[in-house]
Amino acid sequence: MKQIDLSIMPEWNAPDSIVAGCTLRAGGVSKGCYSSLNLASHVGDLLSAVKENRLKLRRFCKLPNEPLWLSQSHGTNVAIEPSLGAEADASFTRKPGVVCAVLTADCLPVILASDDGKEVAVAHAGWRGLAGGILEATVDVFDAHPCHLHAWLGPAISQSEFEVGEEVRQIYLQHSNEAAQHFRRNNRGRWQADLYGLARQRLQYCGVANISGGHCCTYSDSERFFSFRRDGQCGRMASFVYRRP
Repeated sequence: MKQIDLSIMPEWNAPDSIVAGCTLRAGGVSKGCYSSLNLASHVGDLLSAVKENRLKLRRFCKLPNEPLWLSQSHGTNVAIEPSLGAEADASFTRKPGVVCAVLTADCLPVILASDDGKEVAVAHAGWRGLAGGILEATVDVFDAHPCHLHAWLGPAISQSEFEVGEEVRQIYLQHSNEAAQHFRRNNRGRWQADLYGLARQRLQYCGVANISGGHCCTYSDSERFFSFRRDGQCGRMASFVYRRP
């Protein structure tokens, strides 16, 4: 039987002591619209299936502990040394073996690690959180200077598939007029927004220069990724990071 890959790992220059990745949708036990490696307990899937999927994730990726799943709200709160169920859209730790994680299905997961391997974080950056400053808030909790951070942009919806209204564009322009380059008008008079480009811009404004990833599209790749905008009711992928114990 062919081995099914459950996750993809960043191609970045973070220290070897850092382990990070993002799950794919195949390889789990969930059925129907949640097929098959749904890791979210809040989307209507059977909790028994979610529990088994999380166990598969931990075993396949050899995680040292259960990920500290957050209660996400598209906000800008960062949980520092998070507890399970903390209300936040990013988590940060300096402790080895603590697995920080966020759940996404079109929103952008951003994983961060310091040059010295002593600090890691992961953020859930949908358009609301990104506009509100979730990446700035996450970078700010690091002791390491932003120039000594590595960032990886995980799977998210691409510009060609992410249509938004003028009101969303204006929110970004209020932060910086340079955000205009990441919006392309479509033939319906609305805008195609580039989450990857907007995130890179925000990180660069913070002083983060080592940025990788940002090449997937959750919407167009239905075999590998869940997509809320494509399917509505669906599962969620997990992006995770930890320091080796």
